[in-house]
Amino acid sequence: MALINYLTQIQFDFGAIACLQSECERIGISRPMIVTDPGVRAAGLVDRVLAQLKNPDAVGVYDQTPPNPTEAAVRQALALYRDGKFDGLVAVGGGSSMDLAKAVAVCATHEGPLKLFAAVEGGAARITAATAPIIAIPTTSGTGSEVGRGAMIILDDGRKAGILSPYIIPKSAICDPELTLGLPPLLTAATGMDAITHCFETFMSAALNFPAEGIALDGLWRGWAHIERATHSPGDREARLHMMSASTQGAMAFQKGLGAVHSLSHSLGGINPRLHHGTLNAMFLPAVIRFNQEAESMKSANKMQRLAQTIGVAAGDDVAPAVKALNQRLGLPSGLAAMGVTEDLFDRIIQGALADHCHKTNPRLATATDYAAILRQSM
Repeated sequence: MALINYLTQIQFDFGAIACLQSECERIGISRPMIVTDPGVRAAGLVDRVLAQLKNPDAVGVYDQTPPNPTEAAVRQALALYRDGKFDGLVAVGGGSSMDLAKAVAVCATHEGPLKLFAAVEGGAARITAATAPIIAIPTTSGTGSEVGRGAMIILDDGRKAGILSPYIIPKSAICDPELTLGLPPLLTAATGMDAITHCFETFMSAALNFPAEGIALDGLWRGWAHIERATHSPGDREARLHMMSASTQGAMAFQKGLGAVHSLSHSLGGINPRLHHGTLNAMFLPAVIRFNQEAESMKSANKMQRLAQTIGVAAGDDVAPAVKALNQRLGLPSGLAAMGVTEDLFDRIIQGALADHCHKTNPRLATATDYAAILRQSM
């Protein structure tokens, strides 16, 4: 039986951050703590957020979120949250800051180390409605974590694990495309490909959630049609609006489940946290599309042709090459080798991918041999 749930209240428009104070009041947050990263703070975006609050001097700020959030960073932010007696979190940034805020929200209200709440440890059942409330304000258009029920955290033991629960979905998402106008071209491209990958993988997944497939196809159209404009003309407001929508839609859709691209990206990102998640997704996506073409669920629903129509190519066989060509036009790496990945890592990557929570929702269940072939094609 399919469970279809869309719970987040989304404020979406240029200037939407002006509603932050009213959203805090609606949710019942009187002493918020902001979770962000050094780059977002240096760009002045945290100051713009603080200016929307009645009592900014009383707001806590944790601004040391790493590019791939870690359990150690969660502990640091949690200590600040508890010391300040805060009662809610405002995540300002990309997926890393939002995911870290979600982990803090769980640990602040539940006993035990973070790994107890990882999906691979059966942790979803341990997360309750006591989870601290979160308001998410994305400053990139990629992860869509502002509406997602998951957080990816590198645990102390080196695993990149998912914390999954409907209780960690932010109570409010404030999606203001104005905050993305200063995003550098390469980061725009990499985060944009993250959003596009979410839409592709959700649509391809064999899990049952037809509304998610419709949201994914519309998000894919918006992302595909506007990512180059947003990348090469950073001040293009229309392109930025559509990319933010594609990002949010991708995450609304992936409640259905992702697949082999994310299994591999999560695993490799845990092995080398310096590798950008969205860029990894872009590298794996063409090979995974080719692998998925043979899935019975893809053939029976004519999914490759529907994807081809959405991105404006002639046939299903043209989809994977079109993604690879888009990566090149965006200035992304030519493959994993250009990112410093070597074949001696394959066994560790495959082991992590097989254990990842996204592995089982791919339309074709990949074996270790299949993952090895995908890795070679992605080099």
